[in-house]
Amino acid sequence: MNWVTLKRMVRAGFLDFWRNGFVSLASILVMTVTLFVVGMTLFAGVILNSALGELRDKADISVYFTTSAPEDQILQLQKSVNALPQVQSTTYISADDALAAFRELHQDDQLTLQALQELGDNPLGAELDIKAKDISQYDAISQFLQQQQASQAGGPSIIDKINYFDEQHREALDRLQEITDSAGRLGLIIILLLVGVTLAISFNTLRLAIYTSREEIQVMRLVGAGAFYIRAPFMVEGVLYGLISGVVTLVLFYPLTYWLGQATANFFGGINVFSYYVSHFLMFFGIIIGTGVVLGAAASYLAVRRYLKI
Repeated sequence: MNWVTLKRMVRAGFLDFWRNGFVSLASILVMTVTLFVVGMTLFAGVILNSALGELRDKADISVYFTTSAPEDQILQLQKSVNALPQVQSTTYISADDALAAFRELHQDDQLTLQALQELGDNPLGAELDIKAKDISQYDAISQFLQQQQASQAGGPSIIDKINYFDEQHREALDRLQEITDSAGRLGLIIILLLVGVTLAISFNTLRLAIYTSREEIQVMRLVGAGAFYIRAPFMVEGVLYGLISGVVTLVLFYPLTYWLGQATANFFGGINVFSYYVSHFLMFFGIIIGTGVVLGAAASYLAVRRYLKI
């Protein structure tokens, strides 16, 4: 197939598209709704996963040591904790660092700073923050720390207090995970329903295009045109539905995400959907345009195979 033949097929597809303008518009509108829902499902997944990740990052165990705890014993305990297979990382905050952070936090509270100065000695002990590899592993880490605390019962314990990832926080995470999974399933069901509707409408639109072009098809048959040459314009028409719908959807997302960007940044784990959309535009372009083209091509293939017998 040479370049001239390809241009003729593409031009014929454009002519069919414009000649059936009203029904083409109906197919584009329905396909745009489908692609819009596909995009919104992607955004919803990003927002919910961001919020879930934010909650997971806040989960940890904080071990507070007595002010008299020797630093070498604290570092030895940190080494033992790091050796646990459940532990992802630990952060040691010395008593001096804890005091400096406390002073910075209360730098505008002169009364507190004055009371701290009157104490003379540092009233704060060292701290060890522990982050697990998985949220379900905090129980095992907490039990290990409690065993370490109990083993020091014969002498003065270096551990003053253990702040453990609480059950309420875990329930919130589990609930959010359920919402995320349910939203994903619901989005998939809605997308599949809209895909069915889109294929049906595009299928019937192309069926009408084939019917209105029946005399031209007869002439092309008489002059010996090949089967692919006759079918190609209708396939181009179907792909055009997908391309135009995809471009319209991408354009609509720009003002929508701009409007929602600050709201999502404030309420959903700090992610700005506008910034995410702009920075991941190529991904959205590929998914939205690709889905539109596939839907249009599938509808045109089914219509041509069903109604254009050559």
